[in-house]
Amino acid sequence: VFGSNESGIHGAGAAKIAYEKHGARFGKSYGHHGDSFAIPTKDEYIETMPLKRIEQYAQGFLAYASGHRKLTFQVTRIGCGLAGYTDSQIAPLFKGAPINCQFDEKWKQYLGTDYTYWGTQ
Repeated sequence: VFGSNESGIHGAGAAKIAYEKHGARFGKSYGHHGDSFAIPTKDEYIETMPLKRIEQYAQGFLAYASGHRKLTFQVTRIGCGLAGYTDSQIAPLFKGAPINCQFDEKWKQYLGTDYTYWGTQ
């Protein structure tokens, strides 16, 4: 799960890795493609979106993950790189995530011990 932009241009950071190695599709800004799931954190002009808008996309992802329990989702620190948000601003958007979501170790202090964590990105 990586941070995207609404133009679906995956040219840097985790988005570029998702595009090159995990099946993310150019022009597809949101959703499950290949072995990846895009969540926009920047708009179509590559400007950082307000947290409320990112939260709406995150909630959509959580609903998708809940409906696809056989899949495992490794959530990167979306919005905490090129979009410029802090972990403390973004991580809480994922509270209540289903058990098939795994998070970056850096989010443990914000999400607690009820989740599975993986190495930092």
